[in-house]
Amino acid sequence: MIAATPEPPYLAVIFSNQRTDGDQGYGAMAERMVELAREQPGFLGVESVRDSEGFGITVSYWKDEAAIAAWKAQAEHAAAQRLGWDRWYADFQLRVCRVERQYGMVPR
Repeated sequence: MIAATPEPPYLAVIFSNQRTDGDQGYGAMAERMVELAREQPGFLGVESVRDSEGFGITVSYWKDEAAIAAWKAQAEHAAAQRLGWDRWYADFQLRVCRVERQYGMVPR
């Protein structure tokens, strides 16, 4: 689903990743992280996709740098990040971008 974000500017965190084989608890943790992110001050939305070969991209949208920093430091999220390093990801890149403008289709 396309995230309903406010008018720019705001920030986007782009998390591109290649999964390791097997679930190993990943699915449940991914669901929990989205649930937890939605509770964080400054969270604006999220979009996520994964292909059949395990490559995925998750884009989360945030009000400002402080909101991103708070999310990165959130204890349960930090524990999930450690599991990602140790168990779930063969490779990943994280990029933080400023969204300057947006446009798209107007719902009918």
